[in-house]
Amino acid sequence: MTRQASRAAARRPGAALRTAAWTLLCLLLWLLTVTTAAAQATTYPNRPIRVIVPYTPGTGIDILARVVGQKLSDKFKVAVVVDNRPGASGNIGTEAASKAAPDGYTLLMTSSTHVLNAALQPSVPYDPVNGFAPIGPTAIASMALVVHPSVPVRSVKELIALAKAQPGKLNYASPGSGTPHHLAMELFKRHFNVDLTHVPYKGSAGAVTDLLGGQVQVMFLPVHLALPQVQSGKLRMLAAGGARRSPVTPEVPSLADEGVTDIDVDIWYALLGPPGLPKEQVALLNAEVNAILRDGEIRDNLGKQGLNPLPGSPEDLARMIATDLERWTRLIRAANIKAD
Repeated sequence: MTRQASRAAARRPGAALRTAAWTLLCLLLWLLTVTTAAAQATTYPNRPIRVIVPYTPGTGIDILARVVGQKLSDKFKVAVVVDNRPGASGNIGTEAASKAAPDGYTLLMTSSTHVLNAALQPSVPYDPVNGFAPIGPTAIASMALVVHPSVPVRSVKELIALAKAQPGKLNYASPGSGTPHHLAMELFKRHFNVDLTHVPYKGSAGAVTDLLGGQVQVMFLPVHLALPQVQSGKLRMLAAGGARRSPVTPEVPSLADEGVTDIDVDIWYALLGPPGLPKEQVALLNAEVNAILRDGEIRDNLGKQGLNPLPGSPEDLARMIATDLERWTRLIRAANIKAD
């Protein structure tokens, strides 16, 4: 054997050892990465969760998000932060949620506007059916038809008579074009062939403030927001609930009682995640939210504010979204309702 061959042979065991050591190190690093990822997955959540609410604070959806969020925080031992992002009839906050990372740390508490906007507007910056991961329905809220006390009416029939006697002189408020409040009144106008002037606001707070001040006279308002003002004499409630009376105000007639049988103005609320949210996280969140909604104390507290808890599955919510989108699209086209 030559001297060079002998040296090469002497080096080979060391080189092989270094290669084996490097391979082992890479394997250990890979195992560490997989183990860490698995640990993080099994310990979800391990950092604060953000719940986007696409409307202003104090609204029904905001109250619901904060009640559910606090209970989730207690259960998971992490902060659950409500992030109010109002604007564009809910589209701004909804779009932000649709573009969030599908890691379970950004969720969306939404309402019927999720499909109403898509049915009413030429385009929205999200896909209401396929652009989210349904987690589950959360509640139903009845809508009330209210007027400022300066309006000399005490029933739906009297309001209709006044509106026909003074076409266009009564102003009605809404939190924005395309909201359930807006759509409910437009359908009401069409049903009774009356003319009321729409005054859209950027959120419920300004609309309610001006309604209480008499700058606008009429509004469809969630029962939980209307009731305290009605009880204090600042507003007068003419009807509550669409197809049936609100359980919070059983003495107040529903719209169906007043002969309006083709308007279902009640609002549903639901929890969604970004598309691609892992099924394990969807199942965990659904189970915990349903447990919260079935709690007797929570049901009583929400019920007093006109929010009727509605536990359900992700599949229930998916069907609700698809069915409502088809129903509202058909109805809006038939009524020729346009966004401002």
